[in-house]
Amino acid sequence: MRSKRRFSNSSEPVLPVVENKKDKKLKGLEARSVSKKYIAKESDVNSHSIEIERLRNDPAKIDTLTVEELRKTLRSVKVPAKGRKDDLLSALKSFMDNNDTNELDPQAREEQEKKLLAASENTSVEATTEKVFDEDPVDDVNDISEIDKLNEGKRRLNQSRSAKKTVKVTNKKKLSVKSDDVSDCKPPREKRKISSDIVSVAQSEEISTTIQTEPWTVFAHKKPQKGWIAYNPRTMRPPPLTQDTNSLKLLSWNVNGLRALLKLEGFSALAQREDFDVLCLQETKLQEKDIEQIKQRLLDGYENSFWTCSVSKLGYSGTSIISRIKPLSVRYGLGISDHDGEGRLVTAEFDTFYLICGYVPNSGDGLRRLTYRVTEWDPSLSNYLKELEKSKPVVLTGDLNCAHEEIDIYNPAGNKRSAGFTDEERQSFATNFLSKGFVDTFRRQHPGVVGYTYWGYRHGGRKTNKGWRLDYFLVSESIADKVHDSYIVPDVTGSDHCPIGLILKL
Repeated sequence: MRSKRRFSNSSEPVLPVVENKKDKKLKGLEARSVSKKYIAKESDVNSHSIEIERLRNDPAKIDTLTVEELRKTLRSVKVPAKGRKDDLLSALKSFMDNNDTNELDPQAREEQEKKLLAASENTSVEATTEKVFDEDPVDDVNDISEIDKLNEGKRRLNQSRSAKKTVKVTNKKKLSVKSDDVSDCKPPREKRKISSDIVSVAQSEEISTTIQTEPWTVFAHKKPQKGWIAYNPRTMRPPPLTQDTNSLKLLSWNVNGLRALLKLEGFSALAQREDFDVLCLQETKLQEKDIEQIKQRLLDGYENSFWTCSVSKLGYSGTSIISRIKPLSVRYGLGISDHDGEGRLVTAEFDTFYLICGYVPNSGDGLRRLTYRVTEWDPSLSNYLKELEKSKPVVLTGDLNCAHEEIDIYNPAGNKRSAGFTDEERQSFATNFLSKGFVDTFRRQHPGVVGYTYWGYRHGGRKTNKGWRLDYFLVSESIADKVHDSYIVPDVTGSDHCPIGLILKL
């Protein structure tokens, strides 16, 4: 996790200082010159915002931009501008889809704040302090106007980052005491604001602590409905089954690259804590030559592991089932050559059900694979599941790359044409899986709960719980009543997805 960037001391409250009144005009001039620089910089930022808004209102223009124009636009909002045109288009669309009209991503916003605050540091501290604390009139009216503009700019910056700002309460308390020492006169607006800040800090202290330690428990949704609440595994999971109840615990996780994850201690800690019977992995990004070496580094007690890798594009996709229990049989893919080159499916047959670990194709940048996804892959997978179901119930798990309903995504309105939330994908999910008798176990257990399983790295969505629910356990209707618990494990890091779990009574 990226450490928080420190801002200049100019963003903190400043104590009054004794000044020579002869210097007032000089300080006013300094403030005025810096203010002009600030206004110029602010206009540059506004021009970039206007350009982004223009593209947002007319998305078709994005595809007509040249590589140089794309790079210039991305750099203007502090988004990395490397790669081919497809990569640049993807980055720009992702930026616009995941940001409000005038909202930059956190890193870009911090960079702009740092530049503006650095400019404000050159302004005389005494002049700024005088504006807040000295009730004597200032001779030069123009000086007041320019300093007001500068202070207003700084206030806007502070308000824009209020959610992540670290407030030094001790300093503000000192300031409020000084304002109380003034006679019965009503304190100036700035002093009243400082006093109210102390109250707001006290009120938000508990919320801030929760956001830092358990961000997934914070309700985050742009279009909330009545009755919706945030998922909290500490309070929403049922009591454990008794020891004499025969059950199986399944875990599924899109690891976004297994080799990197194995270097972390969290992988083995997860196994010890969850004590799962079967682990399903997606997006392992392994090649066939890596498998034997990876097997030697796996967890003790899980002797049965089955892997499929992409052969059409090396180091891409890939799925696996790792199990304590030896399955009766294992098969790979759908049995259709057009679908089986990317290592997206492993099926293990157990005594009472089939377990399918799947990684559904993403519709991609510009939705270039959307048609393939909804007209070929989804129907083929559905038919495969129904064929298996003729002999045993089915459990399908993995990254299914679809947020089915608006409750499953933080910003539904802003992602109508984003891969994973298009109308076509959502309808296909309903038609090919839910309507065919497969049950979304988490949604059945938690009908009004907002719980996400994916948070993009680019915008730091995990820290503010702005995510998607893309990972599922779907089961045949015939065994849906045997599901004891379908849950999310949001505190596990190491990937842009978190694990999900299913406890199935046998």
